[in-house]
Amino acid sequence: MRAMMIHASPAWVLLAALVLDAVIGDPYALYRAVPHPVALIGRAIAVLDGAWNTPERSRRMRRVLGVLLLAVMVSGTFAIGLAITALAAHVAYGWIIEAVAVYVLIAQQSLYLHVRAVARALETNGLAAGRKAVGMIVGRDPETLDEAGVCRAAVESCAESFADGVVSPIFWYAVLGLPGMLAFKAVNTLDSMVGHKTEKYVDFGWASARFDDLMNYVPARLAGWLIAAAAGLARFADGHKAAWVMLRDARVHHSPNAGWPESAIAGALGLKLLGPRIYPGEVVEAPWIGEGTADATPAHIRQSLKLYAAACVLNGLAAVAALLLAWGI
Repeated sequence: MRAMMIHASPAWVLLAALVLDAVIGDPYALYRAVPHPVALIGRAIAVLDGAWNTPERSRRMRRVLGVLLLAVMVSGTFAIGLAITALAAHVAYGWIIEAVAVYVLIAQQSLYLHVRAVARALETNGLAAGRKAVGMIVGRDPETLDEAGVCRAAVESCAESFADGVVSPIFWYAVLGLPGMLAFKAVNTLDSMVGHKTEKYVDFGWASARFDDLMNYVPARLAGWLIAAAAGLARFADGHKAAWVMLRDARVHHSPNAGWPESAIAGALGLKLLGPRIYPGEVVEAPWIGEGTADATPAHIRQSLKLYAAACVLNGLAAVAALLLAWGI
């Protein structure tokens, strides 16, 4: 009995983490006292960015240092994950330590609440409030969006963030345990901070952006199929259209990965997504994906959240089942 308490199966650790996230969500009161692990990763990246990515260095040197930044952050977070896993294996009820660590790295409920806030803001306080709410979850300039644009942005963010905020970290936990999950979070944070094609980061962030694409490659495609499966279970959505549009349009997206979940949800809900958009200082001419209407509404946001919730359940069940099979039930 004691051995079971010390060495719980990763499947049960993951299941406990998913239950904690569903019931509690992000403990924001705790994070005011103790920084979130991703915030700590971001601080480390910012320090190295300021020290290494300086304008007097050549483009070649900045690319080399960018590779070094990636190596330092991945190896460092992987080592921390190994240390936590080792600690959890050598103390009574240590699996709880690992479960809590996994729980804080999953953003299922947080994403749901942020996307729902956009629908609520539009419904209760109008376009200005909707723009403010969607500005919390997208990088484009919300002031350029009409109501349909705000709704499309929320639906797109829901689908894309399902892939890199939910499916990817759980996938890497299933493959490499907590070390792999932490390393993925480091890579994902690197991509968001330095993986830009601006003059400052096009070289320094090149390695981070490419490695993020690699780590999200399989999870993004899984996310698309999970959304299509969820749509097949919903009366208001079309699972077959989700799969067909995804297979047709995923590759026209400017991202090698985001097109899979976004085109799946576009097909499921009969929407056109992506299209031209404005980021601070930049206009991106992007093609439309999906069929139907571009006039998305708050009702479409709420439908996307129902698909998201169902896809989260399917993803969690699949990951736990895979771990049970790998480790023995």
